[in-house]
Amino acid sequence: MYSQEIQSVLEKKKIRVGDRILVTTKKAEYEGFLMPKIELGDANCIVVKLGSGYNIGIKFDKNVSLKLIERGRAIKFKSADVKVAKDPKKLDVSILGCGGTIASRVEYTTGAVFPAFSPGDLLLSFPELKEIANISGRKLFDLLSEDMTTAHWQAIAHDVEKEVKAKAEGIVLMHGTDTLHYTSAALSFMLQNTPVPVVIVGAQRSSDRGSSDNLVNLVCATTAAVSDISEVTVCMHGTMNDDYCLLHQGTKVRKLHTSRRDAFQSVNVLPYARIFYAGRKIEHLRNDYKKRDGKMRVDDKVNPNVGLFYTHPGMKPQVIEVLAKVCDGIVIAGTGLGHIPSNPNNDAFAKSLVPSVKSIIDSGIPVVIAPQTVFGRINMNVYSAGRLLQQTGIIGNNCDWTPETAMVKLMWVLGHSKDMKKVREMMLANVAGEISSRTEVRGFV
Repeated sequence: MYSQEIQSVLEKKKIRVGDRILVTTKKAEYEGFLMPKIELGDANCIVVKLGSGYNIGIKFDKNVSLKLIERGRAIKFKSADVKVAKDPKKLDVSILGCGGTIASRVEYTTGAVFPAFSPGDLLLSFPELKEIANISGRKLFDLLSEDMTTAHWQAIAHDVEKEVKAKAEGIVLMHGTDTLHYTSAALSFMLQNTPVPVVIVGAQRSSDRGSSDNLVNLVCATTAAVSDISEVTVCMHGTMNDDYCLLHQGTKVRKLHTSRRDAFQSVNVLPYARIFYAGRKIEHLRNDYKKRDGKMRVDDKVNPNVGLFYTHPGMKPQVIEVLAKVCDGIVIAGTGLGHIPSNPNNDAFAKSLVPSVKSIIDSGIPVVIAPQTVFGRINMNVYSAGRLLQQTGIIGNNCDWTPETAMVKLMWVLGHSKDMKKVREMMLANVAGEISSRTEVRGFV
């Protein structure tokens, strides 16, 4: 948004974005459309699209005056009318929008950017899709991925179910990248026995950038949606180049870089496949995936009241005690093989969290351990710190789940039962591939 000073003047003059205005400064006059402030632009700089088509930024101060010349049309976005005859030789793929910047179109009069979700918008922006499948599309919601909640996960699960009942033969979910791996884990537990591929995809670079990864990611995700890998998966760039994407298991993937195009990696396992953009070739790296069959059952019972925290040197016991007052379950991302401050040698300065963990578990609140190293497996049998912690009844020894997947699974488990014995049993059962029987050496990149 523009600065408060500019906003006040615009309101007083009844000027809106899209109106034709005259901007007068000490040195010149400029006439054109008032544009929205660019996201990283100076809030005290007015942006005007001139008749030449170029935008100009004008620093606003007391010597600048604004005048409304002509009321502009309201900023609207009409979905593209692109119709392609259905090809009976191709599968039907439904693309659902859950937010993120993977697909958008620009309204060039004002420069406003709108999400592209309709089939016409998608085919106009990504014409390659029609070569892969018969495409349908619609928006579920439009939000930043960090605003995703358990209620959104439940809504997505039921919309996927609707598409399957409507005979969709593959589903692609467009999603913001920051919490994409939380959603993939949640859907992996909620969508039981999915008969079609459910592929989650995003873009690290927005669609208006030359380095955007949106085209390659979406084309490869749609290719995965017509494959026989009938699970919840994540499809994102496999390298910094545009050569192929990797198809990751939904419970074993994590975003490991803030901005690289190959930010997503499989943890402790190999990806299911490489999907090459050129030629749409699929190279399978594993064969232990579920294939197309069965009848879907949505199991969306969750308890969102679960906390996740990373232990660190010097942590006070009161931290976890306070968390236990507001949570029904806790996941600790422990150091190394699964440790927390435990002070087995009775050091004068160290504080042990072990008594607090035991007290919390004894009160009926389950506590789960996951490795904050991300890669590797919990093993609390090696050091005295781990053995002390194991005696509290904490859940997770020998598990190689990621902290995020452990948190999402505990939400799902607590949605079904609060009985501590049942919770332990369900947490330690391998429901959606979240616990590997062995750690793949090549699964650490």
